[in-house]
Amino acid sequence: MSAPIPAWPGELTSLGDIEVFTRTAPAHDADAEPAIFVHGLAGSASNWTDLMGLLSDELACEAIDLPGFGYSPPPPGRDYSIDAHTHAVVRLIEKRRRGPVHLFGNSLGGAISTRLAGTRPDLVKTLTLISPALPDLRPRYGPARILAATMPGFGPWAVRRFTLLSAEQRVQGTLDMCFADPTGVHPDRLMEFVEDVRRRDELTHNAEALIASSRGIVNAYVRRSLWRYAARVTAPTLLIYGRHDRLVDPRMAARAGRVFKRARVVVLPEVGHVAQMERPEIVAREFRAMIEDIALSEDTTSAAG
Repeated sequence: MSAPIPAWPGELTSLGDIEVFTRTAPAHDADAEPAIFVHGLAGSASNWTDLMGLLSDELACEAIDLPGFGYSPPPPGRDYSIDAHTHAVVRLIEKRRRGPVHLFGNSLGGAISTRLAGTRPDLVKTLTLISPALPDLRPRYGPARILAATMPGFGPWAVRRFTLLSAEQRVQGTLDMCFADPTGVHPDRLMEFVEDVRRRDELTHNAEALIASSRGIVNAYVRRSLWRYAARVTAPTLLIYGRHDRLVDPRMAARAGRVFKRARVVVLPEVGHVAQMERPEIVAREFRAMIEDIALSEDTTSAAG
């Protein structure tokens, strides 16, 4: 088993009254189109390390640590809503002045990316959603845990109880929840996860970001506005679900395929909630297939004209 790619280097970027940390995988081609990657709840920009490495031959890849996550400081006013997170990503795209971008989102990042693409179509060239956290009110263990984390009193108590476990135990619990086969994680990558958990334990806002962002997801579920944003998306959209996802029901793929206007839907066997980490080569292949389909469609339209 060869060693995995180390996390891409990054830096803090000022976006007016907020700062975000971003990691960049330099493109092989100076004219490569830009891509922005948005992580899920309790994740960070490093969740995209392998996929960015696979796509850097054709895209200029940049992954964001959402405010309060990874190396990004908490946002002003401690606003962790879907709207606030979306605004941060919009401001990053506008600051780079290279849009429209190929936008990628996983879980919470998928919800954020859906809202962005539905309200700012000028900023999004294509949309790739991996197990997006779109409203689904059917009972399920993973979402129930997120709901419990938002309850006053119980959420902070549960987080404190969780932190009593060792970093290794917490990482293993997360892998068991998010991967179909956590035994496939490289030991070097596992150590990266453990070291990151230990670093975040030293941050006073770590629990706050997790609980408040969980509330943001629950509020979006209750309002069900994300499906309305999905229906407004005009960009070609790749929807990837894992058949063994314990957090987002893969049966949602059928509804998503109907709601997004230009959807390509893929349900991967033997994959969990984070396909970009578990099977990045398949995600890269499906993205390239979407781009090829777009080019073929444009060529056909030009020939017909």
